[in-house]
Amino acid sequence: MMTRVDAAARPVLLRRGFALEYATLAWNVAGLVVLAVAAVAARSVALAGFGMDSLIEIGASVVVIRELSGGGEERRRGALRLLGAGFGLLALYLLAQSTFVLAVGFRPRPSALGTGWTAATAVVMFALAWGKARVGAALDDPVLRTEGRVTLVDGLLALAVLLGLVLNGVVGWWWADPAAGYVLVCYAVREVRDVLAAGRDRAAPAR
Repeated sequence: MMTRVDAAARPVLLRRGFALEYATLAWNVAGLVVLAVAAVAARSVALAGFGMDSLIEIGASVVVIRELSGGGEERRRGALRLLGAGFGLLALYLLAQSTFVLAVGFRPRPSALGTGWTAATAVVMFALAWGKARVGAALDDPVLRTEGRVTLVDGLLALAVLLGLVLNGVVGWWWADPAAGYVLVCYAVREVRDVLAAGRDRAAPAR
């Protein structure tokens, strides 16, 4: 049973959860525009791919906003399945992008806009992921905690893209970005497995 303190704190925590998700949504919508401009100007596959990743984060935020608005256990399990699908799409995107860049040896032009945005995105996503982890734990909400890991992956991906852009521009190591992408593929695949396992556990009847 929820204690009196918990009952009083829950509305505040829910408002924080909504604020975190709307902030994530707004940042990634803006990112679609900024990264599209930067990718075209630099002819950068990495920046274009990072813009596509923003779509996954937008979808994940929408899922969590719906879940925080209310719903039963079945709706929560459905939200976890959607987040698992989001991680799966992220893994496929990273695998395809990294393989393509390595295969063609594509070297983008330097992009001050792309470098600045990815650096800012890394900072913002790590801060949002930390907030979601804390609020999700306080609410005991697995969907918010899981989407927080999606946000963490987004921050790690921003660092990988940023590192690739810097190393390519400074020392000509064009392969640094796709190499980092493969590391993140392994992380995303692990998260798919964990999310699906959590969904099965919640679906299992209590004994």
